[in-house]
Amino acid sequence: MAKMAWINPCEEAAKSKPLSIIIYATVIVGLVLSFFVVFSGVYTSRPPDAQISIITSPSRAISHFQEPSFSPSQTSVASVTRSTLLKPIWEVPSKTKKIPPLESFRLTKELVEKRAKDNTIVVTFGNYAFMDFILTWVKQLTDLGVSNLLVGAMDTKLLEALYWKGVPVFDMESHMSTIDVGWGTPTFHKMGREKVILINSILPFGYELLMCDTDMVWLKNPLPYFARFPEADVLTSTDQVVPTVVDDSLDVWQLASGAYNIGIFHWRPTESSMKLAKQWKELLLADDKIWDQNGFNDIVRRQLGPSVDDESGLVYAYDGNLKLGLLPASIFCNGHTYFVQAMHEQFKLKPYAVHTTFQYSGTDGKRHRLREGMLFYDSPDYYSSPGGFLSFKPAIPGKLLLEGEHDVESHFAVVNYQIKQIRTALAIASLLNRTLVMPPIWCRLDRLWFGHPGILEGTRTRQPFICPLDHVFEVNVMLQNLPQQEFGPHIDIREYTFLDNPALPQEIKESWLDVQLCQVGSKNCRIANESIAGGVLRFPKYSSEETLMKVFFAFKHIKVINFLSIRDAFTGFADKEREQKFRHRVKRYVGLWCCVTNRTPGHIYYDMYWDEKPGWKPLPPQKPEDDHPPV
Repeated sequence: MAKMAWINPCEEAAKSKPLSIIIYATVIVGLVLSFFVVFSGVYTSRPPDAQISIITSPSRAISHFQEPSFSPSQTSVASVTRSTLLKPIWEVPSKTKKIPPLESFRLTKELVEKRAKDNTIVVTFGNYAFMDFILTWVKQLTDLGVSNLLVGAMDTKLLEALYWKGVPVFDMESHMSTIDVGWGTPTFHKMGREKVILINSILPFGYELLMCDTDMVWLKNPLPYFARFPEADVLTSTDQVVPTVVDDSLDVWQLASGAYNIGIFHWRPTESSMKLAKQWKELLLADDKIWDQNGFNDIVRRQLGPSVDDESGLVYAYDGNLKLGLLPASIFCNGHTYFVQAMHEQFKLKPYAVHTTFQYSGTDGKRHRLREGMLFYDSPDYYSSPGGFLSFKPAIPGKLLLEGEHDVESHFAVVNYQIKQIRTALAIASLLNRTLVMPPIWCRLDRLWFGHPGILEGTRTRQPFICPLDHVFEVNVMLQNLPQQEFGPHIDIREYTFLDNPALPQEIKESWLDVQLCQVGSKNCRIANESIAGGVLRFPKYSSEETLMKVFFAFKHIKVINFLSIRDAFTGFADKEREQKFRHRVKRYVGLWCCVTNRTPGHIYYDMYWDEKPGWKPLPPQKPEDDHPPV
C-alpha cells in the first residue's frame, strides 16, 4: 500500500474518506516541500569547489565550473548552508546590495575553513597597486582547478575592488598605501613583516599554507607536488641559478648556494614550523632594518644537515628538527631560470610557477616580463590602440650574433645594431601615432647587478639568447607619461610577443599591412596605390616625414603596419623642435649593462645615439663625473 501511495498518491486519495484525504494531502505537501528544499539547495546553490574563470578574451574564455557527484543521502543542512555562504570565485555580488561591513572581512579560522580543501589554503596579499597581478594570480589558479584560495587586502580600496569581482578576500588591517611602494623602501619592509605576521596567524588554525607573493604566476597546479613530501615542514623556492637536478626532484640542498626565496613557500602546521614562524616574526619586529627574506635565511640556516633520508631530498634545518625541502628552480622558476636560461625547456619539464625575480625596471619591468611570456591577463582595452600598431622585423647580420668571442665588445656590437633600428621605429611610431610592438632583443651577455664574466658559470644560459626588454631598456621610463612640453608625444609600446598572444582579437590579426623597403628608382618603388602587390606595400628607403605621413595616412584604418625591414626607412623629423624633444625622450629609454669584473663602477651605459659619436667604445665610466646616463 505504501508503495502504491508513493507511485500514485492522488489516485489513492480520491478513493479514501475525507479525513484520509486530509491526511494524504498533508503527507503529499510535506513530501513535495522536502523534495524541493533538498534538491533546490543542491542544484541552485553552487558547491564550494565550483570554479568559474574570469573571461579576459574569447580565446581564453574557458569555464572550469564543475558539478560534483551528488547523492541525496549525503545531503545535510550543514552542507547546504555552507554552499550558500561560500560563493564560487568570480561570482560577482549583486550591485543592488551594499558591501558587508569591514568587520566581516576579518581573517578567522572559520573563513579559512570555508575556503580550505584537503586541509590546504593558498594565500597571497598586496595593496591596490598590485590589483592586476592579483587578478592574474587568481585567474591562473582557478583555471588550473584550484579554488581553495584567499587574498589578503592591505588597503580598503583593494578589498572593495576584489569583493566586487567575486574574489575571496580578507582584511589584513594594515592600512597600507594604495600605491606601489618600491623595492627596499621602509614601506616595502613593512609589507614583508605583514607576510610573517600572516603566516603566524594562519598556521595555528591547523591548515597547510601555500604562501605566495603577488609578482609570481602559476602554470600548473602545485598542490599534488607538495603532497609528494608529506614529511616536509617547509618547502621553499630559491634564487638558485645553477641546476642541481635535471628532473622534478627537490634541489640537492648540499649543492644549492642561492638564497632561499620566500616568494613561494609551503608550510605545514607542525610544531617545528610554528616555532620557526614565531621566532622569525620576533626577529623582524625587534629590528625593522632586517629584510624579511634575509631574516628567514639566517634562522633556517643556523643548522643545515644532515639529510632526513636517502630518498626525499629533505634536510634537517633551523633547530635540527625542522624538515626543509628546496623546490627545484627549473620548475618553480625564478626570473633567471625561466626568462634567461629557459631551464625547463632544456630539461623538457613543465614548470609549475614563475617568480619575477632577477629583474630590472621595478614593477613595470615585472609586468612586462610576464607579458613577454604571455603569462599576464590584461583587460580587453590593452589589445587595442587608437592609432593602431606598428611592428618591424629586425635585421641582424649573422656574424654579429655568432662570430667571435662572446664578450663585452661583441655584446654591445649586436645590441647597438638593434638599438639603432628601434630608434627609427620609435620615430615612425611617434609620427604615425601608433603603438610600437617592440622586437625581440638578442644579447650575447647576461645582465646582473654585480661583476661577472658575461655568463654565470654552471648556468644553462645559451649564447646568444633573446633577453628580456629590461636588460637593455628602462621599461618603467618608457611607460611613464613624461611631460609632452619637454619630451614630445608619448610613444606607447607593447611586448615582442604581443601579436602572437592568443588573447589578441581576430580583427587585429586580419587588419595587416606588410611594408617592404625598396630603392628609389627600382621597379614599383614609387608612392602610388599600385605599389601594393600581394598585400605588401613597397616603400622607398630614406623617406621624409612628409612622405611617411602622406603614404600611411591612407592606411590609417589598418590595425597593424609591419615593416619587413626598418633600416634606413626614415631620414628625420622636419620640425627640429619636435626632433629635439624626441631625442630628449628616447635617450632616457636605454639602461645599462652590468657589470665588468674587478672594476668600480663596472657598469656600461647604453647610448641611443651611439652611432653619432665617432670612436664610441663600450667602457665603464672612467671618472665619477662621467657616471650618468648619456642624456
